[in-house]
Amino acid sequence: MKESLYSLHVMGHEHPTMSFIENAVNYFRKLGFGVALGPEIESEWYNFDFLRVPSHHQSRDTQDTFWVSSDNVLRTQTSAIQGRVTLDWKIQPPMRIISPGRVFRNESTDASHEAVFHQLEGFVIDENISMAHLLSTIDGFIHHVFGEIETKFYPHHFEYVEPGMEVVIKWKNTWLEVLGCGMIHPEVLANMGINSSKYSGFAFGLGADRFSLLQYGIDDIRSLYTPDIRMIKQI
Repeated sequence: MKESLYSLHVMGHEHPTMSFIENAVNYFRKLGFGVALGPEIESEWYNFDFLRVPSHHQSRDTQDTFWVSSDNVLRTQTSAIQGRVTLDWKIQPPMRIISPGRVFRNESTDASHEAVFHQLEGFVIDENISMAHLLSTIDGFIHHVFGEIETKFYPHHFEYVEPGMEVVIKWKNTWLEVLGCGMIHPEVLANMGINSSKYSGFAFGLGADRFSLLQYGIDDIRSLYTPDIRMIKQI
C-alpha cells in the first residue's frame, strides 16, 4: 500500500530556512555575537524614521508595507532591532549583535519573492571599527556557508549606512547579489544615543530564505512554505 504523504509517522528534518538560521547564528556566536529578537509589529519610528528612511520614501506606501495602524507596521526589515537593542534595552558599545526574524512586505509572490520571509541582521559597534572589519566579517561568513567562492563588493545606497555596499558571489558562472551592508550612518548612531565621534560600526542584512535556496539547491521560494512534507524529508 502506498504510503500517505500525510502519515503521522513520516519523519521530517529541520526546515531548510531554520537550518540555515541556526547555522548562521551559531557561527556568529562563536565570534562573540549576542542574539537579539524584536517584535514583528513595529513602530513607524523604529522601522523607518530611526533608520533615516524619509517620509516620502516609497517603502512607506501601502503597496509596499502592511500598516497595522496609523503608526505601526508589520516590520519590513530586521534593521529595526538596532534601535530596540540600544534604546529599549539600554545596551551600549562595545556590542556585537545578530538578529534573525520574520519580515513582511506587500509584494507579489513568485519564484523569488514572498510577502513573508526571514532576514538575518547583524551589527557591530565599538571604537575604531572600520570597513576592513566589515569586509573580513562578510567574507568569513560567506566562505563558511558556501566554501571557497569568489565575492565582490559594490557601492550601493541604503539610508542607514554610509558608505553602503551590496555583496555579490560568483554562482554558476554568473554574479549573484546576496546581501547588503555598510558602515552605520552617524545619524543612526546618534538616534541610538551613541557618540559617533568615539564609536563607529557596521551592519549587514541578508535574506535567510534566499540563502537556504542556494545552499540546498531549491529553485522556488514558494516551496519553502508548502505543507508537503516531502520538502522537509529531502533536506
